[in-house]
This record gives sequence, structure tokens and C-alpha cells, in this order.
Amino acid sequence: MLLVAAAPGRAPGPDGTDGAPGGPHREAAVTLLVGRALDDGTREADGWCAVHTFRPALCKRWREQRVLATAAGVASVLRRPPLGDAARAARADALPTDAGAPLEIGLADQGLLTDVTVRDGRGRHLAGELTQEGRRWLNTEPLRAGEAYTLRVGAQDAAGTPVAAILHFRTAPPADGGRLMVDFGPRPGTYGAGQIVTAALSRPVPAGDLLARARLEQALQVTSEPQVEGAWHWVDESTLHYRPRAYWPAHAVVRVRSGLDGVQVGADLYGGPSEGVAFTVGDRVEAVTDAAAHEMTVRRNGQVVRTIPVTTGKAGFLTRSGIKVVLRKEYKVRMRGDSIGIKRGTKEFYDLPVLYATRVTWSGEYVHAAPWSVEAQGEENVSHGCTGMSTQDAAWFFHTVREGDVVEVVNSGGEQMDPFANGFGDWNVDWDTWLAGSALAGEDTRRPNRPPAPARLHPTT
Repeated sequence: MLLVAAAPGRAPGPDGTDGAPGGPHREAAVTLLVGRALDDGTREADGWCAVHTFRPALCKRWREQRVLATAAGVASVLRRPPLGDAARAARADALPTDAGAPLEIGLADQGLLTDVTVRDGRGRHLAGELTQEGRRWLNTEPLRAGEAYTLRVGAQDAAGTPVAAILHFRTAPPADGGRLMVDFGPRPGTYGAGQIVTAALSRPVPAGDLLARARLEQALQVTSEPQVEGAWHWVDESTLHYRPRAYWPAHAVVRVRSGLDGVQVGADLYGGPSEGVAFTVGDRVEAVTDAAAHEMTVRRNGQVVRTIPVTTGKAGFLTRSGIKVVLRKEYKVRMRGDSIGIKRGTKEFYDLPVLYATRVTWSGEYVHAAPWSVEAQGEENVSHGCTGMSTQDAAWFFHTVREGDVVEVVNSGGEQMDPFANGFGDWNVDWDTWLAGSALAGEDTRRPNRPPAPARLHPTT
């Protein structure tokens, strides 16, 4: 670990003087304990260096350095504890830090830690936490592999005089087990209030590896203006969805990014670079179809803008109930009965060109123009599962909604919309169940999606 001056000043001499020709003069100083696990290519028997205090005996690779921080901002190494035989100790000086192990800063003297800031070579802060008494700091997010870090420590001695030091260290490069990248959705653009954020992983993370899943979730950051309460949910081993507790606020700005690059996710698996995404939310448009009343009500930002007579699925072809999200808009679609299992030659078979088709499931449920059923619209349900309306109303609906807008069906008697297998049915999952699908369940899942704050700490005495 390299130590340098944090502010102009003279380094203390070997006897503790300031080195000036005028004679001895002791500066205010505090001895810091800097603990880190070295990476020598091996692992402890239990796979982790279980360090909860500064006890090097718990881990052969654990290295504790005593560093003097002074009022002039000059740091110097006072003592290097033995790591074993002389050859191992000599080799350890050149070894980088293990990115998967903790980083700890503490005090050996009376005093108080007042400011600990850790930044990597790109200026990104490493989050950390200070104990209540203000004498020990520990990182709360993992270090990144293959990174150079700058550690700035501010403290006070027993008399309250400020002291400081700057330290530099590097972490070992990623192992060869592979890189995990993330492909985020949706693409940049403007979407409806029901839009779901998706994260497709380049490598699966098994459900049984809760630690790896938790690390990954912590690194996938979603922020919005205004802030909302939201959480990730594991759909399968390679897919996560993120949604707020309620729909996105109208005109919100949502930003999604990965902090995985260089972070150890699992055994020999490290995160790689992934491109973030940003999108905006338009007006909050919600379309609710009451299949029993044969009527769709469309609201914009809470105000009814249109009521449309419709027809939905008849017996044997009941329209799915629940909340769906607009997936795409297709001006003209050819619809055939065999796409939903109706055999050619039977009386239910159909083969029709359909205009103004707004898709809400991947299996082929649309809101669309149905001029052949105008007489039934508003009166009875005669469709094969889609929501049909006049060509004029369908054109208005097509041009009013956008991807991510909410389309809900009630009182249809049909099966419930699947949460994940047939589009975005995520909103049919209650919030407690949604949170249970996070690897961070019971921890910090309920917090607002605000940007992470720099790890600067100013405890009071």
C-alpha cells in the first residue's frame, strides 16, 4: 500500500520530530489500522477471510498495517505485522488486495474517524459504513477487481485536532472464470407508466447462490426523478425485472446502470462492462375494460378522456383478466385461428387482416379494429379473446397509447394474466410477493431508488 501526503507539510522524522532545524516539535497524530486481505492466488479453508475485528490470526492472508496520519497530512507506515515466514512476507509486499474480501479502517489511538472516502481510478465512490462510536470503517459494497483505489482518511486526535492521510492500493485482476454482462431494457425513449425495466444476464446465477444474487442486485442501480419505491425481482436464473411499488409517475425520468464491472459476483465469476439505459415516462394512460359491461374507459393522468363500446372473448375464448402492458403497436396484422389452436375448416376458424392492432400479450391478444362485430360492441362478447372496437375508436386508441401504457381487463371470467411468461404481467404480483422475489428481501428493498451517496462520513462526538 502506497502512502502519500494529503496536504502540504513536513514528514515526521524517525524520532517523531517534524524534521525542521529548529529542534523537536511533535505534531498531532493518530495511528490508523488499515486491514485488507492480500490476493496470493489461494483461499482459506472456508472460502472467506472471516474478519470482524483486527485479528490477523483469523486469516493467513489478512494484512494489518499501522499508519500514522498527521496534522500536516503526512502518512507513514509504522509497522508491518508478520505474515509467516520471511519469503511469504517479502512476496506479500507486491501482492494486490483481494477484491472479494473486506477493507477496514480503524484507530489504534484515542480519537475519532471523521471522513473516509474511497474512490477507484474512474472516480467512483466505494460505499462504506462507520461504527456508531466513530472508530472503525468497513466497506459495504465489494471492491472491483483490477482497480486502483485512493483512500482518504480524516480523523481527530484525543484533543480534537484534525489529521489526515491518503493511501493507494490496487486489487487483483479478475479470475478467468468468465465475465457477467447485463443487457437492459427498454431501449431509450418515452414509455407508459407501466413500463417494466428488464435485465438479461449473459450468464445464469442459480437460485441457490443467494450471495451472488444479492451482490448482483446491489450493483444494478435504478434511479428516477421523482424518486419512487421500487425493487428487482428474479424471473429466472438469467432475468430480472424491476418495477416501482405503484406505476411510474407521469413524466418521470428513469436511469438504469450496472456497477458490476470488476465486481466479484460468485466463485471465479466477475462482472463485466454493461451499457446503461435512460428513458422517460409520458402521460399516465390507463385503459380499463369491463368485459361484463362491454365498455373500455381510458384515463389520462386520472381524467376520463374516452369511453369506448367493445366486445371481448366469448365462452371458450374468454379474455385474460388482470393488468397487461402495451408491448407494441402494429398497424396491420394477419390473424389466423390456427395461431391459437383453432383447426382450419371448423366454424370458429378465421383468417382476417386486422388494422390498428395494439399488442398486449406475446401469444396474440390485441386491442384492435373489428368492423365485422360493430353491432355486438357494447352489447355482447363475441371475439376469440381480443378486445374489438370500431375502426374509428381503434385508430384513436392506437394513436393515443404507447409502449408501457396500462391495459386492464376486469369481469371477463378468463384466466389471470401470467406475470412473466406472456408479456408484462408484473403488475398482477402484489408488492410483498414482489419483494420476496429479491435476493435482498428483508434488507434494503423498500428504500427509494435514489442515487448512491458518496461514502463521506462526519460523525459527531
